[in-house]
Amino acid sequence: MAIKIDKKITSYNVVSEDDKAAQAAAAQAQTNIVQLGEPLSRPEKLVGNTYKVKTPVTEHALYITINDVVVNEGTPQEHRRPFEIFINSKNMEHFQWIVALTRVMSAVFRKGGDVTFLVEELRSVFDPSGGYFKKGGKYIPSLVAEIGEVVEQHLLEIGMLSKSIPDQHQQKLIAEKRAEYMEKHAHEPTNDEGFPPGAQLCAKCSTKAAIIMDGCLTCLNCGESKCS
Repeated sequence: MAIKIDKKITSYNVVSEDDKAAQAAAAQAQTNIVQLGEPLSRPEKLVGNTYKVKTPVTEHALYITINDVVVNEGTPQEHRRPFEIFINSKNMEHFQWIVALTRVMSAVFRKGGDVTFLVEELRSVFDPSGGYFKKGGKYIPSLVAEIGEVVEQHLLEIGMLSKSIPDQHQQKLIAEKRAEYMEKHAHEPTNDEGFPPGAQLCAKCSTKAAIIMDGCLTCLNCGESKCS
């Protein structure tokens, strides 16, 4: 097809075959965009839970509120999903980054789709000055990781996550190992969680419940063993 040029030609470029292929690939990529989930709009009323968190690294408790939107209300497919998160405390030391974090997390919640990845992302943050142990002997590497624990607890409660528990074989193995250890060390004291005070930190469940049995490091909480 001929094209008539009425204006004076001031410059020109030669389009190579590679340029044409790149343009075609870019156009194809734009047509293949997949929306992971419909963005959520804010209803007039939300339901949610508030969790109180007291840690050794903060003078005052944190109050973490996660509000949910009810999707497909009144149908068999009705379910809750997180919509926004707020964190309040008397302690203003961490105010700036906590506000920034909650705004970003709320934005992710409202995008829709799978938001469960936030749990692992938050729990993977380590404080350079060191973490702490919470009740039950579980190691928390940072305050951000503690927030991740709360998000996990909430997602478990509303059914977006399922708790992974040892199967019957693992539970039987844990019970046998624990009974065997307690029989051999009946004279030794245990901590409030029932684990030996000198137990090491388990790399799998982050609980101070790993002890040496038959020359092998074995966790009395989750059954993880270096020999299995």
